[in-house]
Amino acid sequence: MTAIAVYLVVRKIDLRQTLSVFTSLRIGWIALAFLFFNFSKIVSAFRLQELLKAIKIYLSNILTLKLCYVGMFYNLFLPGGIGGDGYKVYLLKKWNQDGSLKKIVSAALLDRISGMLALLFLAGILFSLTSVSYLIKDPRLNFAYFLLLAVFYPFLFLLNKIVFKSFRSAFLATNFQSITVQVFQLISAFFILMSMGIDTAVYDYLDLFLISSVVAVLPITIGGIGARELVFIYGYEYLAVDKNSAVAFSLMFFVLTVVSALFGSLLQISKDD
Repeated sequence: MTAIAVYLVVRKIDLRQTLSVFTSLRIGWIALAFLFFNFSKIVSAFRLQELLKAIKIYLSNILTLKLCYVGMFYNLFLPGGIGGDGYKVYLLKKWNQDGSLKKIVSAALLDRISGMLALLFLAGILFSLTSVSYLIKDPRLNFAYFLLLAVFYPFLFLLNKIVFKSFRSAFLATNFQSITVQVFQLISAFFILMSMGIDTAVYDYLDLFLISSVVAVLPITIGGIGARELVFIYGYEYLAVDKNSAVAFSLMFFVLTVVSALFGSLLQISKDD
């Protein structure tokens, strides 16, 4: 699927024009984007730590952070990030022989789900600021739109009580952390746009970025490469974004992810950390 996605993207863009964007990037903005991306990873480590506490697994801040970075490194090689999640589950079970495998898997699953739900929630909010927000100007649609946003997390709270009973105590903290993670990544994405000199239709780019992040999590391409770019390729037909710049923007975010993930390959990880 990765090869197909990349092939479709390359067919739709002017490759030379897309790559030329990288020659004019402003490094200061890229450095800030890299910084905020890694801030998001630190907060995501605290989120995982909170979920593990709910099932009586206690890890130090350093060990949890290392676990997340090593997991991010493994995410580069398998579809939808399942490699990193699988490796984290393997280590957590290894370190906690008496722990329930089902609960550990649930913690890893909920960690990912809460992130995806935060993406959807923020994408819904940003939609009202995009160039196609006129689609919800009808009073009935507008009411339905804001009602859906208003009941989004209360509904999830009730669902969490039914499906993930062991994690009820962590719901508020982890969902707040999930929103924080995605806000930091949005800031990172904004700085990438600034580095490229893009200062028009910024909300369109950012909303597509959030949607593409949801697609990248799905286990259809390796490391999300190709999937993000496809969202931008087809999204530009409806939003005020340039497809070549959009793909370059997406690729730059992927580069930041890879560079950050490479730190995970250098870490020695032990339960005693």
